Amino acid sequence: MTDPKDLSYELTRRENIAETAELRVRILTPGEDEKVPWHDHSEITDTFICLEGPVVVETRAPRARHELVQGDRLAVPPMTAHEVRGKDGRGCRFVIVQGIGTHDFIPVGGGIRSRPPQDEQKMETRLIPRSSDNRR
Repeated sequence: MTDPKDLSYELTRRENIAETAELRVRILTPGEDEKVPWHDHSEITDTFICLEGPVVVETRAPRARHELVQGDRLAVPPMTAHEVRGKDGRGCRFVIVQGIGTHDFIPVGGGIRSRPPQDEQKMETRLIPRSSDNRR
């Protein structure tokens, strides 16, 4: 797993919930005008769960903008460039589940992939519907 001190960006808060060699669960809190910059991962899927937001997750290949509100979930598969921030530069808070596999953080300049996708099916982001017991 990549150590947070080795990352090239700062966030207001990173809270580790659980971590193994192939899976990590954290709560991330980007403050005002902070973001997780454009990057991708070789092996892992990032699954985002909005706690406070909205949280904006943008992807390239496929190009998409997902706005998550409290309780919404989104899975971004390996080899999909993405950026995460609060809407309109505001802060936000979300759970991120990263796995299964070895975590890496590959910066991607300007939202353009640094290498071609391995498998087109892996490139689909999925907005995971809320279960009926979580509806507001």
